[in-house]
Amino acid sequence: MSTPALTADTAAVNGIRLHFRRGGEGPPVVLLHGWPQTGHCWRHVAGPLAADHTVIVPDLRGYGASDKPTSGFDKRTMAADISALVRHLGFERTAVVGHDRGGRVAHRWALDRPDEVSRLAVLDIAPTRATWQRMDAELGAKYWHWLFHLQPDLPERLAGADVEGYLRYFLEKWTYAREGLEPAAIAEYVRAFSQPGALRCGFDDYRADAVDSRHDEDDHAAGRRVAQPLLALWGAEGVMGTTLSLLDLWREYAADVRGRAVERCGHFVPEERPEEVVDELRAFLTEAG
Repeated sequence: MSTPALTADTAAVNGIRLHFRRGGEGPPVVLLHGWPQTGHCWRHVAGPLAADHTVIVPDLRGYGASDKPTSGFDKRTMAADISALVRHLGFERTAVVGHDRGGRVAHRWALDRPDEVSRLAVLDIAPTRATWQRMDAELGAKYWHWLFHLQPDLPERLAGADVEGYLRYFLEKWTYAREGLEPAAIAEYVRAFSQPGALRCGFDDYRADAVDSRHDEDDHAAGRRVAQPLLALWGAEGVMGTTLSLLDLWREYAADVRGRAVERCGHFVPEERPEEVVDELRAFLTEAG
């Protein structure tokens, strides 16, 4: 079976312009990237899924070729962006898959607009509230960048002096194969984050955690949990997979959870083990119920 091509486009939604790629036909599925990446991270996954789904791959607010505003990086607003995009494309309900920061956007979307999300898959990420609650010395040493990215101005100044060196630290260190991602992918991410405003927007995504945490606390106090079926996948050799009990954590925040570790894999699951991700997603997206 040939792999359907995805076509790039731009839509004006929720007060900004979002760049996205779309391909295939069938039930829709939205793929949301994390940091320090763009929708390019789904390049090995989107085509195969488009064989039997309408696949929508946005660059999130502030990332890639999407607009880089100075506000709106709380996950409620970022989820509203994607909700508006999906409705703009003529869909009322969709499955959503989020990796890293995209998983936080997907989680918030499922909570805020449950009628719009049919199924939720989260890749190598724990709930924001749960992560902060477990931010001890061990996790803090591994996830030092969370605290660094919260600081005003300094991350832009230091990382901006060597964008490639800063991004390579993560794109190489966080993979199972220590040579990192393929050179063309690293070059694409370096190009994307070298654009005016791109570093700031990525760090503002982290700086919004204070607002995101308040929203999470409100949901917890009200007893709101994800009602949709949830699939959690993570790299067995990644920071999350070797530090936190991800399946147990997600079961605190969702009613119907399944998932597993992907062996010989670090943080960048869709790029390190795309075939396994496609197989898991296809089974999850097509299961009855």
